[in-house]
Amino acid sequence: MPISEGMNLALMLSESGIIDNAIHDLMMQPQIIMAAESNPGIKSAMKRQVNKWRGQVQQRITKVSVEDQFQREIALYQEACQWEQAYFSDHVDQVVKQLEGQSAFYFKAKALVEKENQKHNPMFQHFFCHRWYQYLTQALTEAQLCELEQHKEKLLSDLYQRIETMKQMDGVTEAGDEKKAGRLWDMAKAKLTKTDVNTLKAMATFLKKNNGLQDIAEKLGRMANEIDDPNKERVRAEDLKMVEERCDNVTDDIVGIHESDDLSKLLPNEAMFLAYPELEVVFYKHLVDKRLMNYRMQGAQRKLRRVKAYKRQTKQVEQDKGPFIVCIDASGSMNGFPEQCAKALAYGLMQIALAEDRDCYVIMFSTQQITYELTKQDGLREVLNFLSYSFHGGTDLGPVLDQSIDLMLGDKYKNADLVVLSDFIAPSQPTEMLKRINKLKEHKNRFHAVSLSKYGNPELMTIFDHCWSYHPSKLGRLLKWR
Repeated sequence: MPISEGMNLALMLSESGIIDNAIHDLMMQPQIIMAAESNPGIKSAMKRQVNKWRGQVQQRITKVSVEDQFQREIALYQEACQWEQAYFSDHVDQVVKQLEGQSAFYFKAKALVEKENQKHNPMFQHFFCHRWYQYLTQALTEAQLCELEQHKEKLLSDLYQRIETMKQMDGVTEAGDEKKAGRLWDMAKAKLTKTDVNTLKAMATFLKKNNGLQDIAEKLGRMANEIDDPNKERVRAEDLKMVEERCDNVTDDIVGIHESDDLSKLLPNEAMFLAYPELEVVFYKHLVDKRLMNYRMQGAQRKLRRVKAYKRQTKQVEQDKGPFIVCIDASGSMNGFPEQCAKALAYGLMQIALAEDRDCYVIMFSTQQITYELTKQDGLREVLNFLSYSFHGGTDLGPVLDQSIDLMLGDKYKNADLVVLSDFIAPSQPTEMLKRINKLKEHKNRFHAVSLSKYGNPELMTIFDHCWSYHPSKLGRLLKWR
């Protein structure tokens, strides 16, 4: 066996179809089939998860051969195969002793070397190594199958957990959108309790009743496409357009008389030449020379023509949408209805992010900052941690803006939407902060504000591209909950 044959052997075994057979058995489970067929988005997400698992488990079981047990045996096997025949005969007993307690081949090897007459046979070394190779292959296969079975059970358990979580989420989020369902599957690794589900349902209900918040979330979701990209150059384009052209062949109006050979527009006096045989030759000469007197006709004719013009490639450019960065004022002044609104709006933005394949980050700020990544793997647990956070402390907008600006300087945050949810009862920001924000706006990042109080600082709101105000009266809120 060559030096690298141990690894090649393990790779060959991992590619022999045992992984594909395991995946086939796994995907034929009734619960898995029903979940995959329930929604195309879930089916695609499940396929991505299984393909990713396939690559990981193939890499893992390939490494079985380099574990201490097999590494030592493969090295010993390679060494024995390269010995001279006489040296092999003298040292084969020592090889067998090293296999004791370490290899499944030990008892067979011991039986072979006990026959003295075989040890000195010229073919004995080849026969011994061949049988050893067979036992080594079988041992590797069994080890890989054992490793594969453990990974398969973990994957199956994970799939069942996601299916259960998706069932619990039926009453929390609408599953009609394929992309949203697929992203939700990616986040569904979290195990939800009854209390967790009730928390999510309560938030979904609150958002539905306060449809003004949902309208704000939907408008924010459209912002990424409602911009004119200054980087797009004007290009020469051709369009088909119906135009009117003046044409002498269209019989709209008689505009005069001219010489021609068109018999359909011949003046009556020209036909007089045909009445006299001696003048008939004059008529034909004028016809050949195109000197017959004709009515001149003129009119307008419609026709399709390619019109060339320079224009920008598109007015509203379809771009890769960046993430949502939702900064929520968690100060004590936000307690009560503003807190519920802030959490519900963030929850609505998360749903839009799921449908549009965007990321959604929430940064809670008061005297400190706490970040939640709502759309990551196990994101539902992050959502629940965020919803359970209690608001307290004072408003300190500067540090969270600094943190958000630092994030948006990276390529991952190009075309991102920063949304600040606050009562904006805070001092104005320094000039240096405004310069940093304006620089990011030039790179298509947008800054939005949602004021949840009518007592906010008006000057503070001027740094944002779009501002919304949401603070319905107590009477209006009572009517919504009736």
